[in-house]
Amino acid sequence: MGSIEGLLTGFQTAFSIEGILFVMIGVLVGTFIGMLPGLGPITAIAVMIPITFGMDPTTALIMMAGVYYGAVFGGSTSSILLNAPGISGTVASSFDGYPMAQQGKAGKALAIAAIASFTGGTVSVVLLMLLAPALSSVAIAFGPPAYFALMFMGLTAISSLSEGSTIKALISAVVGFMVATIGIDGQTGTQRFTFGNVNLLEGLDFLVIALGLFALAEVCTLIINRKDRSIQNAHKLGSLRLTKKDFKEMSGPVTRQSFLGFILGVLPGAGATIASFISYISEKRIAKKPEEFGKGSVKGLAAPEASNNAATSGAFVPLLSLGIPGSGTTAVMLGAFIVLGVQPGPLLMTDRPEIFWGIIASMYIGNVFLLILNLPLIPYFAKILTVPRPLLISLVIMFSMIGVYAISFNTFDLYMLLLFGVIGFLMRLFAFPAPPLILAFILGGMMEQSFRQSLTISNGSLMVFVTEPIALSLLIIALLTFVVPLIRQLRKQKG
Repeated sequence: MGSIEGLLTGFQTAFSIEGILFVMIGVLVGTFIGMLPGLGPITAIAVMIPITFGMDPTTALIMMAGVYYGAVFGGSTSSILLNAPGISGTVASSFDGYPMAQQGKAGKALAIAAIASFTGGTVSVVLLMLLAPALSSVAIAFGPPAYFALMFMGLTAISSLSEGSTIKALISAVVGFMVATIGIDGQTGTQRFTFGNVNLLEGLDFLVIALGLFALAEVCTLIINRKDRSIQNAHKLGSLRLTKKDFKEMSGPVTRQSFLGFILGVLPGAGATIASFISYISEKRIAKKPEEFGKGSVKGLAAPEASNNAATSGAFVPLLSLGIPGSGTTAVMLGAFIVLGVQPGPLLMTDRPEIFWGIIASMYIGNVFLLILNLPLIPYFAKILTVPRPLLISLVIMFSMIGVYAISFNTFDLYMLLLFGVIGFLMRLFAFPAPPLILAFILGGMMEQSFRQSLTISNGSLMVFVTEPIALSLLIIALLTFVVPLIRQLRKQKG
């Protein structure tokens, strides 16, 4: 069955009354779950597995897929309005989205996020339809050396995530690496930096750190500056209308990062979080005015929003074509497939085309639903800004704690949340940027694992990173991204 015939079969499934109903339920649930800091699609899908047991597998999986990309779509709302990332994939959206909200442009920020998310999701679904079988072989071609090179390429851009001292950015990154090593070593089983505490054996969860460094640190700042009148614009919604200049400014980043996000989403283990960071960094690197990033830039918000939604669809390539989860959420989705009696992999397209193509077709419908639902609701979402500050602070703390506790049902994580909240506040006080710490934490574990696996494959020889073409190409790109800005800076100093 060809792509066109398969897609027609998928649309026939998705456009049925049941299909449309379950797509709508999925994206609605996903959107609201995404808005609540810390919960995320993993929790929602895990809860839905026993609920959907006994249902028709196609409609059940369509609904779960809707929850996934709906959560990524809706996760930007709390990132923009409260600086409390709804899910890990929307952390980068807060870098420019939250400053825009503080400037009284919350409506504009939410509109940009909705349009960029819709575009990224739609482009990626088209690519998923056309390239899913072919890209599965690309995903397999990425071995440990290539993964290490990809992670290394991401780390060379740490200086781009700081507005001030590069030294402070590197110090933050080192702290991120140190935090990433906490727990049991995956290869040797050795305990590292657990200090005898059993709660640290599995390491620290990403959202514990992200919510602490951003949400609770913001709460501390609001409490300290409660008499500051300079942030009164933060209560204003502003206009939802985007000008021709705004559309022109976001068109390039959205187009570029939709493709990049999809490609990164295809790689098992990368996911929407890494895709959004790399897209933000790459867009800042090529921008004519990089100094505007972090201060309410349209490009800085549009790029990660397009990328994280594109990566969500890309993550379905290894899941559907190979039976390999591309992210934490698709790992739970894999469990849902098995519980429902469906085996994802190379034979899914031929044996169960209504499921393979039904999920893809439902994404078209789901993205349209998300845009139609979110744009009219923006004024209501922005009502959060009119909540009295003492109550707003209490709500942010409450939702952050509920979200963190729901991950592991362990009170120890709440203490870690408070600790990183204090650390985040102190970092703000002494002008240490938090994004490099977050990026190093995300990439640190994967980078270490890929490096050690590569050395195991090559019997300890570092030449494995040179002899593999993909790894060599990525390392060359990483070197160029590190050296070219230095050369430009030297030229400016001489000029």
